[in-house]
Amino acid sequence: MNIHEYQGKEVLREFGVSVPAGKVAFSVEDAVEAAESLGTNVCVVKAQIHAGGRGKAGGVKVAKGLDEVRTYAEEILGKTLVTHQTGPEGKEVKRLLIEEGCDIQKEYYIGLVLDRSTSRIVMMASEEGGTEIEEVAEKTPEKIFRETIDPVVGLTGYQARRLAFAINIPPESLNKAVGFMMSLYQAFVEKDCSIAEINPLVTTGDGQVLALDAKLNFDENALYKHKDIAGLRDLDEEDEKEIEASKYDLSYISLDGNIGCMVNGAGLAMATMDIIKHYGGDPANFLDVGGGATTEKVTEAFKIILADQNVKGILVNIFGGIMKCDVIAEGVIGASRQVGLDIPLVVRLEGTNVEQGKQLLEESGLNITSASSMADAAEKIVALVN
Repeated sequence: MNIHEYQGKEVLREFGVSVPAGKVAFSVEDAVEAAESLGTNVCVVKAQIHAGGRGKAGGVKVAKGLDEVRTYAEEILGKTLVTHQTGPEGKEVKRLLIEEGCDIQKEYYIGLVLDRSTSRIVMMASEEGGTEIEEVAEKTPEKIFRETIDPVVGLTGYQARRLAFAINIPPESLNKAVGFMMSLYQAFVEKDCSIAEINPLVTTGDGQVLALDAKLNFDENALYKHKDIAGLRDLDEEDEKEIEASKYDLSYISLDGNIGCMVNGAGLAMATMDIIKHYGGDPANFLDVGGGATTEKVTEAFKIILADQNVKGILVNIFGGIMKCDVIAEGVIGASRQVGLDIPLVVRLEGTNVEQGKQLLEESGLNITSASSMADAAEKIVALVN
């Protein structure tokens, strides 16, 4: 789950991570009042959307005085920002962060992520702050330094100090940078983050070390432990189909293609998308109905897939392990009749009671194309859609 920058900074503040003073604003008047309450000559007006690259898209402005705050707030609020992370459709700005300005001396990058190859958290640091870390990794990978963290002892002081030295933190700010990293790691672990990214981390003229931006993502499987974090969810920033899918415990992610996919199991879903691409098609979604798919879940899955106007055909790929293929077949038939399916549907079943499942599909009288393998299913749906 993603949250906004201002929310991320509030979470970090709880753990002693230094962030600039700021307030959220939902209107132009809110923005002016927030700037006035900060009492600084320079304020930063920042669009709050779940995407990076806001500055390049005109979503971050430095204001010198309340008149400029008002002008920039009027300009940004309600604007659709298009960045490299939003896609061409962009995102509408519905809230702003009004933040005090600071005397930036140098920008750095600090990030925490789970390294799945070692099953350990890694802290990354670079003195190329303010730049997309992917760009740094591509052009100057030698400028990214890493520390793999032992989960038993956590991030140690010497690891943080080694990173601070590596990215050339000034001597007078070294201890504060080390304390910053230790606090950031604590927040990452205690709040079950999947990503914590500070870009840029800055040193200031008065020797402070601040998170000028903050991106926190959280493991949705751990949200039951963090009601405070779950309450920060902004549904306006999420895909409507993905929100609907979550109500039925369906794992759904919208994509740009025209072949809807309904699969049980995340690994099989990924393989299904790959094989569709292999045969020249484009998947419209990732959809995992899980191991306990019922007729109701299958029906809702069909409705969510069909809510995407780009979908021109559907591929159902089910391996019946815990679930039985005849139960899945009944669900597919019931769902097809209920939603009045009028686009090509290819179904591949394998596993427990597969023959009974195939027989049910054949005798349903519906326009359902059966497939004997994943390759056969992918070829058929791509041909039917084209």
